[in-house]
Amino acid sequence: MSSTHVWPAMSGVAYGGDYTPEQWPREVWDEDVALMREAGVNLVSVGIFAWALIETSEGVFDFSWLDELLDLLHDNGIAVDLGTPTASPPAWFFADHPDARVVTRDGVTMGFGARGMASHSSAAYREAIVRIASALAERYADHPAVVLWHVHNEYGVPVGEDYSDQSVRAFREWLRERYGSLDELNRAWGTTFWGQRYGEWDHIGAPAAAPSVVNPAQRLDFARFTDHQLRECFIAERDAIRAHAAQPITTNFMANQSWTTDMWAWAREVDIVADDHYLWAADPEGEIGLAIAADLSRSVGGGKPWILMEHSTSAVNWQPRNIAKRPGELARNSLTHLARGADAILFFQWRASRSGAEKFHSAMIPHAGTQSRVWREVVELGSTLGRLDDIRGSRVVADVAILWDFESFWAQDLEWRPSEEITHAEQVRAYYERLWRDGITVDFALPGHDLSAYKLVIAPAQYMLTRADAENLNAYVAQGGTLLVSFFSAIVDEHDAVHEGGFVAPLTPSLGIRVEEFLPLREGDSCGVAWRGEASGVLRADAWSEDVVIDGAEVVATYVDGPGAGKPAITRKSHGDGVGWYVSTRLDAEGLAALARAVYQDAGVTPAGLPEGVEVVTRRSADAEFVVVVNHRDEAVRLPATGTELITGRVLEGAAEVAPGGVAVIRVSEPATQGVVAQPH
Repeated sequence: MSSTHVWPAMSGVAYGGDYTPEQWPREVWDEDVALMREAGVNLVSVGIFAWALIETSEGVFDFSWLDELLDLLHDNGIAVDLGTPTASPPAWFFADHPDARVVTRDGVTMGFGARGMASHSSAAYREAIVRIASALAERYADHPAVVLWHVHNEYGVPVGEDYSDQSVRAFREWLRERYGSLDELNRAWGTTFWGQRYGEWDHIGAPAAAPSVVNPAQRLDFARFTDHQLRECFIAERDAIRAHAAQPITTNFMANQSWTTDMWAWAREVDIVADDHYLWAADPEGEIGLAIAADLSRSVGGGKPWILMEHSTSAVNWQPRNIAKRPGELARNSLTHLARGADAILFFQWRASRSGAEKFHSAMIPHAGTQSRVWREVVELGSTLGRLDDIRGSRVVADVAILWDFESFWAQDLEWRPSEEITHAEQVRAYYERLWRDGITVDFALPGHDLSAYKLVIAPAQYMLTRADAENLNAYVAQGGTLLVSFFSAIVDEHDAVHEGGFVAPLTPSLGIRVEEFLPLREGDSCGVAWRGEASGVLRADAWSEDVVIDGAEVVATYVDGPGAGKPAITRKSHGDGVGWYVSTRLDAEGLAALARAVYQDAGVTPAGLPEGVEVVTRRSADAEFVVVVNHRDEAVRLPATGTELITGRVLEGAAEVAPGGVAVIRVSEPATQGVVAQPH
């Protein structure tokens, strides 16, 4: 049975959150649904951590409380995203199947009493998750409240890799299927180094803690295997549900927060992309990380609207310092996700828990109750979203793509790299942040995707690049695209082996350079970079430099000091109808701004010219254009606009003034691009 809906069968923008009534007396349920109606809540997630209450012992089910709950919600006009509770197996399961517990890389067997699934390779666990998913679907497939199925919770968090005996056996079978023979595996892993050659499949183990660094190709394959095993668990539950139910099925990702799962692969398996996002309190500009996560969620789903399954009304409880959101930030965060493609805005959770590990986590109804600022903002947001029904189904269109490759990230962040200071996360953030400040909307993409729709493609951290993907990038440039590649990219192939021909060799056609040697800088050191033919002064860079050898490119900027003094720092090459840029160092903010100006000119990309701290994103449908203005400043901003501001209903005749910390959603009177809808990439 296939899904009959590409979106839950409900009208308007979805609004609500995780609802855990099992934590509360029955009389609270009636109070809850009344308050949900007051707040404009129309969708809640139910049952995500309720395995012990639904299946009280193996094969023994008690649906009585869930029957009553779903009827109550439906009678009050509240739809349900029904969860399978498989992220938290009950105590009886681990008592019956102690070998299903996860083992860490250091050989520690994980105990019961926290959240986190069992071993993804445990036959008992897989049997149990199919059993409960089937039972739930058989009972509730036709319940009128259920509009969406929610499998598990945040795969890979907090449990990803498993080093148990069951996992090791499954890893061997996965390797057999991948490589076919030990000769091929030995070749791919480069096992002649350090005498690691394998003569029997049974001699291969998981890359557990060892006296020194474990073979990086083995580590990379174990990351792939882990992602595969987790995804198999999802597929098993999804298919068990689909045997009975026609509603769409999803699970919640953690974009830009967890790198255990390959969201590109997972997005192909869900009916709708859903994401959980929590601000990182230590980041003073958390709105940029939020934008990355939202753009990634939209991108992996091919540009289609997606679900913000969880975020927080205020502080979380699991970071070193848990900073409360300031007045207006709840709505500003929510509407930024909406601007970047979300058609559903949900929180964790509806009512703050009195007990347990997350009792200090904020909620829609906080411990302070309905007299609190947070509750007033929750109600106000519900009212706001109720005025934005027209935006649903519209899409975001981007002219620029940043490459985001999970397998490359897994490889880059292993041990014994030339500099521990260089990580994929900070490299991607630096380039994305420059685009964000320039008001340029971004998609994310894989290097093997069709990139022809983009004027500019940026590779901030493409450490691993296959020959086929390199050919795709070279062809993109030859056909008229502009490609910007940052340092420590195109270094290794899919087995973490340095490319024949040396560093960056696969991109020589479009970049026209070779990297002879890495020249990392000592901590605290920096180097100067001077643009040729300009008297604008010396730009600063740190952490990294390279000995770049020209092979057809022109030198745009040169190192003036440091280990690369006198050598090329930034290069540019015409290739076919396009241009390839290479940056061999970590530029500071001023340097990135200077680089961006030059690259934008080649690509035909125009910065928006927005005031600092203001972001503007446009969503388009076949007959309408919606411009969302988010003001992160402490002062009002005035921007050109003609149309109707949907939150207030004001008609705008030439300008919109957005309050400090406020948001405007403007339906443009005469869309600049009639009929343009984002297409999957």
